[in-house]
Amino acid sequence: MALVINHNLMAMNAARNLSQAYGALGSSVSKLSSGLRITTAADDAAGLAIRELMRAEIASLNQGVRNANDAISLIQTADGALGVIDEKLIRMKELAEQAATGTYSSTQRLIIDSEYQAMASEITRIANATSFNGVHLLNGNLSGDNHNGAGLVSSGKLKVHFGPNNQSAEDYYYIKIGNSTASSLGVGNNSAAGDGHSISTQQGAQKALEALKEAISSKDDIRANLGAMQNRLENTISNLQIQAENIQAAESRISDVDVATEMTEFVRQQILSQSAVAMLSQANSLPKMAMTLING
Repeated sequence: MALVINHNLMAMNAARNLSQAYGALGSSVSKLSSGLRITTAADDAAGLAIRELMRAEIASLNQGVRNANDAISLIQTADGALGVIDEKLIRMKELAEQAATGTYSSTQRLIIDSEYQAMASEITRIANATSFNGVHLLNGNLSGDNHNGAGLVSSGKLKVHFGPNNQSAEDYYYIKIGNSTASSLGVGNNSAAGDGHSISTQQGAQKALEALKEAISSKDDIRANLGAMQNRLENTISNLQIQAENIQAAESRISDVDVATEMTEFVRQQILSQSAVAMLSQANSLPKMAMTLING
């Protein structure tokens, strides 16, 4: 290579190598400080696209777990209220059994019936008052066979969404809760003039025993369905958590930096940068040799 003054090719070469090494060093610092192998799309465009899709699915699955937990809370609220209704029905059957015997006068039987009707009114009050986050649970609001969520207020049975998509029944469940008012259970003077209407007469009390048996069975069916759904949701939560964990592991393998490998690369680029700086300094002093020749 000729000794020239106008161009310092060795310095230009050293500067280019320094720029490359320093850029790679900056990239290593960025990865080590963030903990991510992919900090920009330039690092791995395909990997970035896959990672973001995985992150979106993980976030959806975690929210799905919270949705399922909310549904369990709703079911527990309904089941707790039904437990109180159960106590009222048992007391009503006890009163019907008492009024069914012939040892009580008509006046005494009317007194028994007044408590019977009060229990029925309380059952209706509980059914109408029980709600979760503004959604009434036991007044027949969720007893429909179909779900319609097109309006601002959904109607019919409750749809619990927990999956990351909306393509199949695996992404959601429906919760249907039957009407638990006294009239729907067939007891109390607000119901149709059936067997459980009143226990003011001995015959009426005897017929009410069968009506109350049916009412208790209807209520038990509602509680059994709720219990089965709660168990199903608990299993769903376990599955969602496992799914999110596995996707998180896959996302980590794509996105997270291997600290040991990257630290090795960092040291390598650090040495190259230091070496390039030293050689650039030496290359910049080489044109002085030409001045020595000129000066003689």
